[in-house]
Amino acid sequence: MRQKVIVLVSVIIIGSIATITAFAAEIGHFNPGVANIRDYALPSPGIYGVVYNYKYSTSRLNDANGNEVSSVTIQGPRGGTATLNIDVDFSAYALVPAFMWVAKPKVLGGHYGAYFSPTFSNNSINAAISRETGAGLSGSAGQFNIGDIFVQPLWLGWSGKHYDASYGYAFYIPSGKYGTTTKDLPVVGPVKIEAPDNIGYGFWTNQNQGSLYLYPWADKRMAIQNMLTWEIHRNKRNFDLTPGQSLSWNWGASQYLPLKKDNSALLEVGFAGYSSCQVSDDSGTDAVNPSVHDRVHAVGVQAGVISVKRVMALNFRWFHEFSSVDRFQGNSIGLNFSLKF
Repeated sequence: MRQKVIVLVSVIIIGSIATITAFAAEIGHFNPGVANIRDYALPSPGIYGVVYNYKYSTSRLNDANGNEVSSVTIQGPRGGTATLNIDVDFSAYALVPAFMWVAKPKVLGGHYGAYFSPTFSNNSINAAISRETGAGLSGSAGQFNIGDIFVQPLWLGWSGKHYDASYGYAFYIPSGKYGTTTKDLPVVGPVKIEAPDNIGYGFWTNQNQGSLYLYPWADKRMAIQNMLTWEIHRNKRNFDLTPGQSLSWNWGASQYLPLKKDNSALLEVGFAGYSSCQVSDDSGTDAVNPSVHDRVHAVGVQAGVISVKRVMALNFRWFHEFSSVDRFQGNSIGLNFSLKF
């Protein structure tokens, strides 16, 4: 069995699936439930492509204590307050193509890689939370638009018989459709929220990421994954708000099983999980409850098939979020295709 059958694009971010309005906690750009278990290790030199299909759905929004929210009270500039009922029924689909290049010459004893990834989506958690907790606006979905762009100019990887380690620096360009709208509520007055048809986040993010894979066998048939992602966000457009820093932990285990005697076709099965949390306060005059830090925990499974000779793979993923604070709690599915050109 080959030591490295196929490992493709690392961190893929869904620009439409992870941020919240200025009236609640902000969630970072990085979505830990999108990429495959082995995708965070630097692959062998070459040019790679991947297409991630990701769908997220939920009927639950949790408060700062992790309890389901049924209503929210907002206060406007006139001093009045209004209570809005919340009936969450949200889903979003995102298409994420990504392109990656890994160089043959070594740098600092390891290989160097870089890639970029745009996103396309039909809805945004950002807009959904805003219309739920802001002014009760309704938003339409179903038409794709571009989200924020992910660029990773630095990706270094070191490999041995029983390990793969990598470090990557990346940033997110707030290129996605983003705007604000104002609704004049009785008693409360004018309330500014994010537009219900937003796709982008409206702020830049710098990201540092490190991963470590351990292989009990030298042919790497089994991989044990550990990865940390640290995000530092910039000011949010049209608001005096800088989201707090975010830290995510991905973990999992993946096993290759031969589908043919010559190992030219493999079945990959695995289980995985993630925990993502805010590690510093939101700041700015538009920050509400800045000391309340959002977090979410999830577990899931993955299964796929790999053509070793063609360096091509198709994987299915499913995740269940079993706990969350100050954010949505839902489920996601993904169907990912990757190949080496």
